Amino acid sequence: MTYGLLLGLIFLFALITAWLIFKALQNYLSRQRASYERTAATTLADMFIFLDPQKMFRYNVAVTCILPPLVWLLTDNPIFAIFTLVGSVFLPKWYVGFLARRRLKRLEQQLPDALLMVSGAMRAGASLNVSLESMVKESKPPVSQEFDLMMREQRLGVDFDTALQNMEKRNPQQDFQLVVSAMRISKEVGGNLAEILESLASTLRQKAIMEGKIRSLTAQGKAQGVIMTGLPLLMIVALRAIEPTAMAPLFNTWIGYGTLTVIFLMEAVGYWFIRKITTIDV
Repeated sequence: MTYGLLLGLIFLFALITAWLIFKALQNYLSRQRASYERTAATTLADMFIFLDPQKMFRYNVAVTCILPPLVWLLTDNPIFAIFTLVGSVFLPKWYVGFLARRRLKRLEQQLPDALLMVSGAMRAGASLNVSLESMVKESKPPVSQEFDLMMREQRLGVDFDTALQNMEKRNPQQDFQLVVSAMRISKEVGGNLAEILESLASTLRQKAIMEGKIRSLTAQGKAQGVIMTGLPLLMIVALRAIEPTAMAPLFNTWIGYGTLTVIFLMEAVGYWFIRKITTIDV
């Protein structure tokens, strides 16, 4: 009787624990889904990429649930499975951020030529809106998309200053902020906007040239960071192929798993420090 009661209490405790874990996991997934969909929808919409955030979240959950166990099954190494799990969770957000940074970089490269187009049209006698329309037709995305969206907002009744502010919020970039500020000040105070935009385009072009020189000078340091980070990992793979018996404890024992974890973490920290040193903001 006592043994049966003890088994019942254990079963009830396990059931309650499983239910609490399930509810906590459900609440966590709900919060993550809301945050993921809100972030993905806002960022992707700003990049003019229209995808279903709910479908993206379902794909992310499926990959997170399937890929780590598959890696563990194929490699028989829980450390690889854990890193695969972490990568499956954070890789989509990193990729969306990578797309946003790449788009902003392309916008920064296109901005001086776009300003020169607007300045040239205004010097020929066209108004600001007509000059912007001409630039939108002649330019390529993403700069044409941003100014086209700003002009569409104006056609729907949004005033010029608010449309510029919305465009500035979509593109939190120093060069773009300078252009928006120049247009807003010229609209309020007056002045030769064509000359201002031409001078600003020249300044941005000189800034781009200086950044290119800095990237050229720091390219060797960045390459050394990649090589120094990848060399120990390649040595592990090579030694595993050459001496599988000697390297077996590194992949089959908990001491080896801990060693691999320390190696990966130290490699990541070292690469992060090298990137910080070789990345110079102008």
